[in-house]
Amino acid sequence: MTSIRNPLGPTQIIVIGFDDPRFDGSILAELDRLRDADVVRLVDMILVSKDDDGHVDRIVRSDLTPDEAQRLGAFAGALIGLGWDGEDGMEAGAVLGEAVMEDGHLFDDRESWYVDDKIPAGSAAAIALIEHRWAIPLREAIESSNGFHLADAWIHPVDLVAVGLLAAGEVPA
Repeated sequence: MTSIRNPLGPTQIIVIGFDDPRFDGSILAELDRLRDADVVRLVDMILVSKDDDGHVDRIVRSDLTPDEAQRLGAFAGALIGLGWDGEDGMEAGAVLGEAVMEDGHLFDDRESWYVDDKIPAGSAAAIALIEHRWAIPLREAIESSNGFHLADAWIHPVDLVAVGLLAAGEVPA
């Protein structure tokens, strides 16, 4: 079977809502700072805002070059194709995935109706796919030591509250 090498660090999708948004550039400035430090890279993002009259504005942004986006599309498409139809599906999926990312974006501003419809007037939502660049050397060190991924999870503050409630007997196990 053909080997597939992941061209990215671990990726995370984040969906953020904003009530009465006040965009002053600080979020993009922080993303730029993290990118410049090679901590994260914005694979793709769409920001949808709806004013009080219901008018929708969209912004799309990516730190990937068009060539990087197409390589990512080919990689993702190959994995989907591999699961769908083995090695033949992997080849077809790579071609289709590369074509999907031809414009450099996974999130299409013309097809954001699902976000447009969900957010109320006077609010905004962002969907971002972020690559964790800091983890690439760690992943490579683990792989070179014959280690492999078993599981992962993000722990959020509400999870810790739930653990406390369980420990206090406030919530049935």
